[in-house]
Amino acid sequence: MTADRQGWTLRRRVVALLTVVLVLLLGLAAAEALVAAKNRQNIDAVLVKSGPLRVQGQELLSALLDQETSVRGYAVNGDGKDLAPYEAGLTRERDLVASMRDLAGDYPGVLRALTVVEERAAQWRARVAEPVITTTERSGPAAGQALITDQTRQRFDGVRGAVDALQDEIQTVRQQTADQVSRTSNVLVVLLIAAALVVAVAGALLLLSLDRMLIRPVAALVGQVREVAAGDYRHHIEGSGPPEFRRLADDVDAMRQKIAQELDEVRQARERIEWVNSQLQKQAEELTRSNRDLEQFAYVASHDLQEPLRKVASFCQLLQRRYAGQLDERADQYIAFAVDGAQRMQRLINDLLAFSRIGRLTTGFSEVDLNKAMGDVAAQTETARQYADAELTWDTLPVIRGEEPLLTNLLANLVSNSIKFRRPDVPPRVHVSARLVGDEWEITCRDNGIGIEPEFADKIFVIFQRLHSKDAYPGTGIGLAIVKKIVEYHGGRVWVDTGSEVGTVVRFTLPAAGVEPDGDDATTGGGIADAADGVPVGRQPDPVRDGAAGDAAAGGIKETVG
Repeated sequence: MTADRQGWTLRRRVVALLTVVLVLLLGLAAAEALVAAKNRQNIDAVLVKSGPLRVQGQELLSALLDQETSVRGYAVNGDGKDLAPYEAGLTRERDLVASMRDLAGDYPGVLRALTVVEERAAQWRARVAEPVITTTERSGPAAGQALITDQTRQRFDGVRGAVDALQDEIQTVRQQTADQVSRTSNVLVVLLIAAALVVAVAGALLLLSLDRMLIRPVAALVGQVREVAAGDYRHHIEGSGPPEFRRLADDVDAMRQKIAQELDEVRQARERIEWVNSQLQKQAEELTRSNRDLEQFAYVASHDLQEPLRKVASFCQLLQRRYAGQLDERADQYIAFAVDGAQRMQRLINDLLAFSRIGRLTTGFSEVDLNKAMGDVAAQTETARQYADAELTWDTLPVIRGEEPLLTNLLANLVSNSIKFRRPDVPPRVHVSARLVGDEWEITCRDNGIGIEPEFADKIFVIFQRLHSKDAYPGTGIGLAIVKKIVEYHGGRVWVDTGSEVGTVVRFTLPAAGVEPDGDDATTGGGIADAADGVPVGRQPDPVRDGAAGDAAAGGIKETVG
């Protein structure tokens, strides 16, 4: 660790400051406790000792005065009852003196003054009170009064003066104790003020230290981090203050460097992805243009081939009708081959034309009741069903948003395929059902025909792909390709359920009513028929031509859907 990284940590500095403050406060608290204890002692001395001493001194003087008054009264009257106050005052004097000695144990001056009062009171009783009482008892009141002179009065004044001196000493002691209470109270206040100053100074130092060691470094670090967060990932983060903050700044800067490195990698990857996307976009545009050109070429080619091919087929048929049997057998066979080839070429062109027109023109989507569409399919396939003894059934089907001619063509192709690819000596059974799966309708066409091997489940939807020879099952091989294109045009998908043990199960999905299909087909879809040409939208599989009777017996039947 370098020299600038060494030093007291923030925790150590705070602990040191708090320790100093704690020691000072504990010292002040101890001093305050001692002063408070002394102050309490002084207050107790004022309230419990000096105060009662002063009161008892007054009571002592009152007891002595009662004795003096009682003796004078007895000397005047000679009545023994007048001595009762004297005896009571004497008893009270002794009790007061004993109590005052207990209270004045810590005050030697008060004890000395109390001793003087006792001595003078005893001298007064011995030299004045007792002789007066004895003389009055023996010689009568006159003799007793004779003993009461100015000298005896002066002796009692000496007792009174001793009591006054005692009171003065008690007052002096009380005042000294009160002064001590005041001094200790002042010291206690000073100590409290000192403690408050220590707390205040410690708080100020703590605030200044936190500002210098915590707030400023954190604020500086936050400012640098915000610069980085604002996008300046090249800004170096430098820490200040305690070692913890400098280490934190180093960690944040290391994280910044890592983020900057990853951002550089992401930026480079994004640039590569953008370049790849641009290339893909160009290829997609080129592919779209190529597909569009191919579709246009297929449409134009198939459309423009109609007239010359029709002439070829017509003249071949004329040759067949006019010269049949007039030439040799080989010539009749050649003419039959020419007629058959021309007719098959015409069917291929018609199918290709129908396939290319799907998605090219559109009449717009509307609510299509598939039950009605199935009714149309049943009518279109009636001849084929009668020929094959086929049975067509369907459950209640939903209402779909789409183009009715295309959806009818879709169902007609599936039903016709189910009738055509039947098992020998087994009447075909075709059933169409539907179920709602999420926001899509799943339509199922199930039959009991020859079925499809799983490895060919995708191949059958490719245009002009055939699994059987045209002699076994006649046809152009475009029907399921048309089915797939119509389904995808409506925003769905089509597949063969290979889990069926008997026959073929073809399933396709269509968005439920209210859900428009994605993509561009919905707005740039193909047309149903070219009115000028009168050419069908899509060829329904020719049930007679595709049946056992073959093409010759079928007569080339076609139906226009919609």
